[in-house]
Amino acid sequence: MDKALDAVTLEVIRNALPAIANEMAADLQRTSYNMMIYEVRDFCTALVDPQGALISQNVGGVSHFVADLGVIIIDGMKRYGRDGFKPGDIVITNHQAVAGQHLNNVVIYMPYFYQGELLMFSMVRAHWIDVGGMSTGFGAGPGVADPWMEGLQLDQLKIYQAGQLNDTLYRVLKDNIRFPESSLGDMKSQMAACRLAARRVDELFDKYGKATILAAIAQIFEETEQKCRNVVAKLADGTYEAEAFIDDDGIRRDEPVRVHAKVIVDNGRMTIDLSGCSAERRAAINSRTYAGARVAYKALTGPLDPVNEGSFRALDVIIPEGNIMMARFPAPMAGWSAIVPTVVDAIVAALAKAMPDKVPAGHHGLLGGAVVFFGVHPRTGRRFVVQSIEGGGWGGRPYEDGESGTVSVCQGDVRNGSIEGIELKCPVLVESRALRRDSGGAGKHRGGLGIDVRVRNLVEGKWNFEQTRRQKCPPWGLWGGKAGGYGDYLLRLPGDNDFKSMAASHHPVPVKSEVIVRTGGGGGWGDPLERSPALVRNDVIEDFISRNSAEHDYGVVLKDDLTLDEAATERRRIALRSERGSR
Repeated sequence: MDKALDAVTLEVIRNALPAIANEMAADLQRTSYNMMIYEVRDFCTALVDPQGALISQNVGGVSHFVADLGVIIIDGMKRYGRDGFKPGDIVITNHQAVAGQHLNNVVIYMPYFYQGELLMFSMVRAHWIDVGGMSTGFGAGPGVADPWMEGLQLDQLKIYQAGQLNDTLYRVLKDNIRFPESSLGDMKSQMAACRLAARRVDELFDKYGKATILAAIAQIFEETEQKCRNVVAKLADGTYEAEAFIDDDGIRRDEPVRVHAKVIVDNGRMTIDLSGCSAERRAAINSRTYAGARVAYKALTGPLDPVNEGSFRALDVIIPEGNIMMARFPAPMAGWSAIVPTVVDAIVAALAKAMPDKVPAGHHGLLGGAVVFFGVHPRTGRRFVVQSIEGGGWGGRPYEDGESGTVSVCQGDVRNGSIEGIELKCPVLVESRALRRDSGGAGKHRGGLGIDVRVRNLVEGKWNFEQTRRQKCPPWGLWGGKAGGYGDYLLRLPGDNDFKSMAASHHPVPVKSEVIVRTGGGGGWGDPLERSPALVRNDVIEDFISRNSAEHDYGVVLKDDLTLDEAATERRRIALRSERGSR
């Protein structure tokens, strides 16, 4: 029997729906085979209704997956029809024509029926370490020519039909993946999480009834939408714009890739127009996603609140077909995510004048440094792959310094792989993982620091170097702050004296080669000469900045024992202000 939707019942349901997604996430982590899932957390779990509306999503995980779940359900409903789903069905898909990401991001979803009626779907998107082709690690990279080279394309296929395993499809998957134990084990973990959700939703419907649950979901959407409108309503109506670039697309080296954001605020409603971004490219840095706009909007309107469809009802997104963010199949998309954090940064930067007390300087703006090395273990004869995502620096904020060594705005609670776990499972030695001195942009509030991860491979294999893309447009400073340092990949072969910067490639290397995965720092916020000399001195002591930076960026002079030379600092700051005034 349905219960009345009183305030207490609404609050219980409001908390229960995200809790189900969170329990799915915990189950997935406990049972998965792949470090990218159980350690790094490169996944999301969710409940979605048959119209594609997001009911709930787990806290943490990958935030830029938030835009690309509902479109999959909408497409699935078109393919099969409402009567085409049965209890016990499980669908697998990663196809780029609908939600354009790299093929490693595989979705498993399952219909949920209550008393014979299809009411929602439980879903898990997770990163597999391999889907055949050139996909090993984080994907094939920007140089792959088409999706067929990247790996297996799975287009809304039922791996289980009415509870029966599709043996043929299972064998196709097993025979075309380099690491079938890992990838198919992860698939089973995704299925288990979806089945767990069905049991938990059953308990909720049995207790409160269908009418009460559906009414609660509708009210939660409405309340969430209103909260977002209230935030936007405080901004001055108008049109705000900003742009950024990535250096090139990996193929056309002399042509920057433009990112342009136009944000229109109108009486509590926001429109994000990305029409000015580059057209789709031959290089595999295209995507088909609203993620950039949705992540930015969520960060601006309700970053700490649970996410649901109401979070985006007062947002209009304009991305024309053929745009790099709305590429048309078969445009290659293996490096889809590289540009998305820069899109988010540009949207946020556009609103700096409208929200001067909220908007930070630019952050490292890439999906972190990818540590990917793969080969065959000489002791076991089995293939292995090392994977980790390394964070970088975030921009200084109106009230404090930026965070250091933190994954991008698009990655939620994604974490780097533990050194112990990497070295235990794979024949590499992680020689150091350390913050990069002077990588944070100078400012009243300093940018956060990037990271240097130094790894030596103990067997022959291949390093997957993702392209460095923000050297010509480093993380920008705001209100007088300076830009942060950019990231890079450095390689030193046995016998070489120096490290050399590497372009994107799958680079074969001999034993005892060394790689430095270097991530960018955040931009500074505010005039560096307004930073407290005591804070600058402390940054030098902590090895966040050098003495040279203290003097030339902040005008702070330290004695040999690192005590503050107040008189020399005053003279130096006066001189720096004079230099700026004469420019």
